[in-house]
Amino acid sequence: MTFSRRFAWQRILPALGLGVLAAGLGRAQNQPHMRAALGHLQAARKSLEEAEQNKGGHRNKALQLVNEAIHQVEEGIEYANSHH
Repeated sequence: MTFSRRFAWQRILPALGLGVLAAGLGRAQNQPHMRAALGHLQAARKSLEEAEQNKGGHRNKALQLVNEAIHQVEEGIEYANSHH
């Protein structure tokens, strides 16, 4: 794995992990953990969008996964807010 690819995954995977972890922890209306995870995921998306596209399709796949993670965190926030 090249340095730039490893660096990108080192930034993306923790954000995804935070999103998954926060999905189980978010409770009250403010949900600071879920909102923090959402912010990290949005930052990861911005970095991926700004990255060069010559990554053998991996950049695009990572972008799809981050977008799905953002959607799941947003759904989790909505669910928690409507059930508490």
